[in-house]
Amino acid sequence: MIENSFEKNIFLAPLAGVSDRAFRILCKEQGADMTFTEMISAKGVHYGSDKSVALAVFGEDEKPTTVQIFGHEPEILAEAAKVFEQMGAEGIDINMGCPMPKITSSGDGSSLLKSPALAEACVAAVVKAVNLPVSVKMRRGYESKNGEQAVELARAVEAGGAAFVTVHGRYRDQLYSGKSDLGIIKKVKEAVKIPVIGNGDIASPKDLVFMRNETGCDGVMIGRGSYGDPWIFKRIKAYLKDGTILPKPSAEEVKEMMLRHLDLEISFKGEYTGIREMRNHLSWYLKGYYKSAAMRHHICAADTAENLRNLISRFFEELNE
Repeated sequence: MIENSFEKNIFLAPLAGVSDRAFRILCKEQGADMTFTEMISAKGVHYGSDKSVALAVFGEDEKPTTVQIFGHEPEILAEAAKVFEQMGAEGIDINMGCPMPKITSSGDGSSLLKSPALAEACVAAVVKAVNLPVSVKMRRGYESKNGEQAVELARAVEAGGAAFVTVHGRYRDQLYSGKSDLGIIKKVKEAVKIPVIGNGDIASPKDLVFMRNETGCDGVMIGRGSYGDPWIFKRIKAYLKDGTILPKPSAEEVKEMMLRHLDLEISFKGEYTGIREMRNHLSWYLKGYYKSAAMRHHICAADTAENLRNLISRFFEELNE
């Protein structure tokens, strides 16, 4: 549940293909106050997809964890929410912001920005079905040429019983280009009584403080700023506490985190899947290092955990030569 203190509302965003169990654990250890699962298809749960349910497997070492679901049929969303409540979820978030065509073409994700009455019904159905806080993540609007819809949607989901809303300051048709608009977060904050979480373009503690000061938001959600950098939560917490600016992690710390992340991924998903799903993560950790482009090529070619561990260790040894 949302805390009254901004400093306790620093969240890891739901990130498809990124915020799996291994990454949630690492971000939680570094100070994330709440972690969100990758978005999960409510319809997939309805039709008995083991793959969908598996995305919500979590442990005590990453809690509190909120499960994010997507869909546009109230009864199916409610059914999925019940499943995740029984699995131990501590919150349900409904995705009303995903901009990807494969999601919006079915009426899901940010398509709900165009249908506030349906969005309200979706939230109300889930609120009625579970004894958990239900939240919504949304965007500024569906198409930039048609203007903003986030305020109207926020009011609708508040009426449906949402505990809080997260607002990303881009339109659906922007995808992740351009800059996230802070003005819409402020407008939503002024329009509703429930807490508002700001999201978009937070890559440093100062970005976060600027968003808070400009919008009055009640907390922030870190998305792409966490890629290859779970330490961002630790740096943010130190800065909020007393203005301390912690240094970026040393090469040795990055190496150890990469190896630990790899081991966690393999322990949860097995070697074959684990090493393949780590390829993007490992590349993000290496961003900015000398010869990282060549290293990324070797990472994508490695087909065993031993090969990957040796590549990582050798890369950092050569940095010191």
